[in-house]
Amino acid sequence: MRRGLRHPGLVGTHQERAGDLAGLAAGLRAAVAGEVDFSTTARALTTMDASNYRRVPAGTVAPRDADDVAAVLEVCRAHGTPVVARGGGTSIGGQATGTGVVLDFTRHMAGLVSLDPEARTAVVRPGLVLDRLREAARPYGLTFGPDPSTHSRCTLGGMIGNNACGAHSVAWGTTADNVRSLEVMTYAGATLTLGRGGQGAPAGLLDLVDRHLALLRTGYPAGLPRRISGYALDALLPERGVDLARAFCGSEGTLGVVTEATVALVPLPTEPVLVVLGYADESAAAEAAAGLLPYEPLTVEGMAADLVHGASGLPKGGAWLFCETDGEAAARRLVRAADAIDSAVVRDPAGQRALWRIREDAAGTATRTPGGTSRTEPGGGGEAWPGWEDCAVPPARLGAYLREFRALLREFGLRGVPYGHFGDGCVHVRIDFDLWTEKGVRDFRRFSEAVADLVVAHGGSLSGEHGDGQARAELLPKMYGEELVALFGAVKDVWDPDGGLNPGMLVRPRPLDEGLRFTGLPLVGLGREAARCVGVAKCRVEGPSSGPGVMCPSYRATGEEKHSTRGRARLLHEMALGEVITDGWRSEEVREALDLCLSCKGCRSDCPVGVDMAAYKAEFLDRHYAGPLGFLRRPRSHWTMGRLPYWLDVFGRGLNTGMRLPFAARLAGVTPERAMPRVAERTFTSWFAERASARPPAVTLWPDTFTDHLAPEVGRAAVRVLEAAGLGVALPQGRVCCGLTYVSTGQLGAARKVMRRALDAMGDREGPVVVLEPSCAATLRTDLPELLPDDPRAGRLAASVRTFAEALETLAPDWTPPRLDRPVTGQTHCHQHAVLGDAADRRLRERAGLTGDLAGGCCGLAGNFGFEPGHYEVSVKCAEDQLLPALRGAAPHAAVLADGFSCRTQMGDLAGVRARHVAELLAEGVDVGEGV
Repeated sequence: MRRGLRHPGLVGTHQERAGDLAGLAAGLRAAVAGEVDFSTTARALTTMDASNYRRVPAGTVAPRDADDVAAVLEVCRAHGTPVVARGGGTSIGGQATGTGVVLDFTRHMAGLVSLDPEARTAVVRPGLVLDRLREAARPYGLTFGPDPSTHSRCTLGGMIGNNACGAHSVAWGTTADNVRSLEVMTYAGATLTLGRGGQGAPAGLLDLVDRHLALLRTGYPAGLPRRISGYALDALLPERGVDLARAFCGSEGTLGVVTEATVALVPLPTEPVLVVLGYADESAAAEAAAGLLPYEPLTVEGMAADLVHGASGLPKGGAWLFCETDGEAAARRLVRAADAIDSAVVRDPAGQRALWRIREDAAGTATRTPGGTSRTEPGGGGEAWPGWEDCAVPPARLGAYLREFRALLREFGLRGVPYGHFGDGCVHVRIDFDLWTEKGVRDFRRFSEAVADLVVAHGGSLSGEHGDGQARAELLPKMYGEELVALFGAVKDVWDPDGGLNPGMLVRPRPLDEGLRFTGLPLVGLGREAARCVGVAKCRVEGPSSGPGVMCPSYRATGEEKHSTRGRARLLHEMALGEVITDGWRSEEVREALDLCLSCKGCRSDCPVGVDMAAYKAEFLDRHYAGPLGFLRRPRSHWTMGRLPYWLDVFGRGLNTGMRLPFAARLAGVTPERAMPRVAERTFTSWFAERASARPPAVTLWPDTFTDHLAPEVGRAAVRVLEAAGLGVALPQGRVCCGLTYVSTGQLGAARKVMRRALDAMGDREGPVVVLEPSCAATLRTDLPELLPDDPRAGRLAASVRTFAEALETLAPDWTPPRLDRPVTGQTHCHQHAVLGDAADRRLRERAGLTGDLAGGCCGLAGNFGFEPGHYEVSVKCAEDQLLPALRGAAPHAAVLADGFSCRTQMGDLAGVRARHVAELLAEGVDVGEGV
C-alpha cells in the first residue's frame, strides 16, 4: 500500500492485529454518532458485493451525516486504515468490497434533501435508493434518466461511483451526463464542491491535466457512448468545460467520498409506446440497432431467442429489439425505418408491462446457463458468473463483435447468453466460468485477456456500465496504453496521496484472478449452495412491495442486511470458509440471521439464481442442534409446533384444554400475543370415513394435518366440489403427513421418517393427489424428493401432486363452476407463488366470476414462525406489507380468500375477518345451484 498505509487486519501478530482493531473501533465510536460495528456478523456481511471477489473488512460504520464521514476519515487516516464507500453492494467488479472500514450509507445518509421541479434538479444523499428519487419526481412529470436494472435497491452514491447507465441511456445518457455538482471528501480530510470550470479541483490536478492535454485528446476511443472504464479525464479538457463532477463519476470510490449530489431530472414521456421489432437472428438485430438512433427512441434493448423460454406475445423472429418512444407517431416512424420481419406496437400500459417482463425475466435467466439449475461438478454447467458482464463497442460494430464474441465462447468451451443495450453497443452476459478449480481459474484469466483484446479491436470499452473494479482494471493498458494508465495513477495520487480510498481498485489493481470468493470453499455442501448467490440484491427492495412477488419479507420488515436472502447467503458462505465465522454449524451469528427467515420460499422463485433459503435454514438448524444433548438446546417451539402433527394425532381435542392451563403457552414456546388455533370437534378423516360415495375414486385427497384437525370444513367443501365436478374422491389408507413442520424447524431426520411413513401409507396408489394446503403441496413437490432422493416413490408422489384448482382444470375440464359474481380480496400463499404457481387458481376464479387480484407477499404467520417468542412484531410488519392494506381497501361485500391455514389465521388475528379456502366458496355456490 502507498506511503505507509497499514491495514490492521493484515499486518503484525494476532495480538497486534486484535489490539489495532480494538483501538480503531474505539476511536471510531468516540468520534462518530452513527453505528460502528466490528462484529463478526458485520464483517461477514460485507466481504462481498455482486462480483466474483471477496475482501474481509476490519468493520463497518453507518455515518449519520457528513460530519461523521469526516470523523471516520480522520480516525482511519490516523490508523493507516483504508476506507471503502458502499451503497447497495451490487457492483460486479469488486469495488464495493474492502479490507479496511466500509462506510454503509444506506442506513442514515439515504435522504432526498430537496427537489426543484422548476430547475429540474434534486439534491440527494449518497445512500438514497434510485426508486425513491424517481417516486418523488414522478408527481412533477420528471424522473432521473439513468435506470439500471437494480433501480429498486441501487443507491445514487453507487451510481455515481460506477457511472451507472440503464435502458434509457440512448436518450438520457449515463449518470455522469446527469450530475451537476458533487460534495466530496478526500482521505486527507479536504471537503470539495465539484463542478464545471475546474470548480473543486484538488491542488495540482489541473496542472497535471495541462501537461497531458495531447494525451487526453487522443488516448480515448471515439464514437463510444458507453465508455465507463478508467478515469474520465477527458472531461477536464478546456473544450469540455473542465467538468470536475463529470470526471469524478466512475472513479469507484478511489478519489473521494460523496456526501451529497445535485442531479438533473428529465421529463417523463407523455405518451410512452413500446415497439418490439423481430429480426431473423441476433446479428441482424444488433446491426439494425444503430440505424434506429436517428429516430430518437428512448430505449433500444436487444435479446435473442436463447433467452426466451416459451414466452408469448413477441413478434416473429429469432431476436428482438425493445424500443420505447414518446407517442404513437414516433413509434410508427420507427417501425417503417426498422426493416424488421415483424413488429408489435403496444400502447396499453398492461401490455407494455407484460412485454417488458419478458425482457426483465430474460435478464434473470441469463444468470443460469442451459445446463440446469445445479452442477454435478464444479464447472459442469448451470451457474453463470459476472466478470465480463457489460463490455461495450461502438453501436455500428455490435453485430460483428457479437459474432466474434460467441465464437470466442465456443473456443473456450464456455456458455453465456448475450443481451443488453444494443442501441449503445453494450452487451450483458454471464458466463459459466469454472472458478472452483485451478485449471478453471487459469482459463478464466486466459478468456479475460482474449475478450479484452477483442473489445479493443472493435474500438470498445472493457466496461460499458458497471465499472472496472478488480475484474478488468488489470487489463486497462490494452485499452488505453501504458502512458494513459500511468496518468490514471498520477491522478489518483493527487486526489489520494496516502492511497487510503478503495486501494486495489481501478488504479494499481490486484490481479483479476486473485481473491476470488470461491477460493477455499468446499466443493459440495451448504456453503457451495449459498455461493450461488451472486449478490444482485433483488431481496433488498425497500418498503411495501407491489405485485405478486414474495422475497424477502423479513428484510422489508427490518431493513437489515442480515435479514435479507443475500445477507443470510453471505453468512453461510463465510461459515463454510471458516475465516470470519469460525465456529461452523454452531455459529450463533448464522442462527440469529436465520431466526427471522420465515421459510416463505419466495427466494426459490423470486431470486434470479434460485437461492433456496428455506432449505438452507432447515439444514443449518438440523446440524446446529445435532450431537449429544443438542435436543436440549432446541427452542421449545420445535418440540411443540414443530411436531404438531404428532401431538394432534395423540391428543386431538385434548390440546384445547391443555392450552387453557396457566403458563401453557409459555411452556409450549408460544408468544403471549398469540392464541393457539382450536382443534376441531371432529376430524375431516373421521367424517369422510362415515360417508359413502357413489362415484369410483378418480383422485386421492391428501388429508393434511391442518385440514384434518384444524379446518375440516375445508376438506368437506373440497369433497363437495370435486364430486360435483364428477370426480370421485378417496383418501390414503393410513395416516399421512408431508413433514412440513419438521422440515421448517430443522428436524430433518424426523421429517424423513414421517415422509417414509406417508409413502408407505400411499402404497401402490396411482393417479393425481389433490392437496388443499399450499404449504403441504409445496413440501411434497420439492422437499420430499430432495430429502428422499434415493426413494423412487418420492419422485412419483411429487409428480402426482395437484392443487385444488389444477385438479379441477385438468381432470374436469368440461365442468362449469357456479357463478358467484363477487369481488374477492385476500392473499396467494407464498409457497404457492414460489413452488406451485397460481395460474390455474386465477383461471378458476375468473370462471366463477370472482373478480380482483389477491395480494402477494407473505402473511407473516408462516406456520410456527409467528407463534414463536420474539417474532410477533416482524410477523405483523410482514402482514402490513401487502395483506392488511389489501383487506382494508377491499369492497365491503368482498369475499376474503386464502387457501393457506396460516394466512387465514393471521387475517383472523390481525384483521378480525374470516378468510376462506376457494373450495368453501365454490361449495356454497354448488349448494345454492342444487337447491341444498
